[in-house]
Amino acid sequence: MGVWRPSWVDRCKPTTVKGRDSVLKRSLLPGFGPMRLDRITRRDVQDWFDAYSVSAPGGANDALRTLRQSLGFAVERGLIGSSPASSVRPNRRPRLSRFLSRDEIRRLHDALDRHAGGRRSAQADVIRLLILTGCRKMEIVRLRRREVDGDRLRLEDAKTGPRTVFLIPEAREIVERRMETCGEFLFPSPRNPERPVCEGMPLWQDVRREAGIEDVRLHDLRHTHASQCVIEGIPLPVVSRLLGHS
Repeated sequence: MGVWRPSWVDRCKPTTVKGRDSVLKRSLLPGFGPMRLDRITRRDVQDWFDAYSVSAPGGANDALRTLRQSLGFAVERGLIGSSPASSVRPNRRPRLSRFLSRDEIRRLHDALDRHAGGRRSAQADVIRLLILTGCRKMEIVRLRRREVDGDRLRLEDAKTGPRTVFLIPEAREIVERRMETCGEFLFPSPRNPERPVCEGMPLWQDVRREAGIEDVRLHDLRHTHASQCVIEGIPLPVVSRLLGHS
């Protein structure tokens, strides 16, 4: 894998490089690092994938995708005859998006209110901004002060490139409050203010249970924002542009 990384690192966005490096460090190297490439079997890959899928089926899919890419590179270089990961099937993803009703949105905000001002208030603000802006989680978690421009966010490195996000008054109030924190990031890590807060959102598990919406994923807040825009009469092409779809 040390040979594979230089083959793509200069062609990818920094966020992509960081994501793949994280998968390599946390999943692939611990699972396969000590093994010779030609000794890795399909059963090894399947057992590793099944164990990972128990706790994080989506993360297991991402790690499997990266493993396939690295082993495919090894096949192209003639280091192995075939990829032992090629026939391992990823976990099925839900096909339907979940949209919150107006009542569910109210219950969610009520649950977040109960955590306002506490040690997890930053997580509560992130969750609120997801539903108020339709942004992706990492766009908010990694939000920098220089990307805030009055009533809009000028994201420099969104998934599909730079884009502008318009803030409704409730979202702007949260952003302005977070601007009072020190450092580059609006949501700095409590351990190291020079880095953004951890990507995990443990508060989400609690508030969705309190709100009675246990089947809702964090990403569904983005879908809910889009659905509310459509309900308010905003044309679909405009909604797509606001969400930063390619």
